[in-house]
Amino acid sequence: MRTNLNLLFFLKKRINYKSGPVAIYVRFTVDGQRAEASTGKTCDPKKWNSKARRASGTKEDVKSLNAHLDGLQSQILEMHKWMVLNEEHITADSLKNRFVGKGEKVRTLLSVFEEHNEKMRSLIGREFEKSTLQRYETALMHTRDFMEWKYSISDIPVSKINFEFLNEFEYYLRSVRNCANNSAIKYIKNLGKIVRICLGNGWLTVDPYLNYKPKTKKVHRVVLNEDDLIKLVEKKFSIERLDQVRDIFLFSCYTGLAYVDVRKLKRSEIDKGIDGDLWIHTHRQKTDSLSRIPLLPTALSIIQKYEEHPQCIVDDLLLPVISNQKMNAYLKEIADVCGIDKLLTFHIARHTFATTVTLNNGVPIETVAKMMGHSSIKTTQIYAKVLDHKISDDMAVLRSKLG
Repeated sequence: MRTNLNLLFFLKKRINYKSGPVAIYVRFTVDGQRAEASTGKTCDPKKWNSKARRASGTKEDVKSLNAHLDGLQSQILEMHKWMVLNEEHITADSLKNRFVGKGEKVRTLLSVFEEHNEKMRSLIGREFEKSTLQRYETALMHTRDFMEWKYSISDIPVSKINFEFLNEFEYYLRSVRNCANNSAIKYIKNLGKIVRICLGNGWLTVDPYLNYKPKTKKVHRVVLNEDDLIKLVEKKFSIERLDQVRDIFLFSCYTGLAYVDVRKLKRSEIDKGIDGDLWIHTHRQKTDSLSRIPLLPTALSIIQKYEEHPQCIVDDLLLPVISNQKMNAYLKEIADVCGIDKLLTFHIARHTFATTVTLNNGVPIETVAKMMGHSSIKTTQIYAKVLDHKISDDMAVLRSKLG
């Protein structure tokens, strides 16, 4: 229902007023009906501009007072928008009651989102990683910008989140923000967690995701083949930093550990396995799942190479790992030097272990899943990409049988 709202700030003198500051009130006029409420501020009548409905002057206290009144006006207009969106019956008294805090508290999407992120921030290092929080912070930013772009509002009652809202948000991410398909879906899934919080608390009664079925697209994952690995292993580097980065990258190629797990790997996490050889026993930082990985010769030789490294001795670390940003920058340089025509990042090592080193050498996918710390085979199947040489080898066996 459309309503006409007018706001007016004025000085309200007491009956026995003689001199001094006077209370500033705000008058709500909705479709001809009035209601008044105190702003909690005062002003000397001599400094009040009755036409502008603001204090006059350029001093700091006057500027501060006028800024406060401007903020109250914006707050009241936002309340009015929320009530319109909620299809509430709006009167001067109901708007006044909402302003002074007598109305029912309206749960809004961004307030719930911000509270969720704040709780996540307090659990960094225990239950969540900084990278996880960053994704939710980015999703919050996109949600805020979307509502400003689409509805010209700074927040929205959670009760108004529906199927249309999700579709429009997805369109915004793809068109205005130019997000790729999978990135857009991830942000919508981040928003989905906030929606589930609202559903669980009863602030939202109908799940807007009920008929919303976004689909991620398969991503072509870059991996190193055997020739690439040989180039890396055999290359002699005269620059120490490149030699060190190459070694740590290769270590991940032959163990499947992610950057964060290689960085925190302690010497005590290397122990004899069930076969009497050395194994890695570590918990993945991302999922806290246990990874048990037998050490292949290449990985073992790299460990032995850095046994006496000062950083490893002082910090009881297995390898001297530098920052991920520097690591990725040096890997691009290493790729150029080795003649590898691929955009190298550290995470490619994990893909390479899953594909080139293990699956394409006949290691069962269940075994690979255990070594990589996956709780589900479905996660490992993402890496199950068969390389051309494996197809060639398998077909050669078939040819000999048919021949």
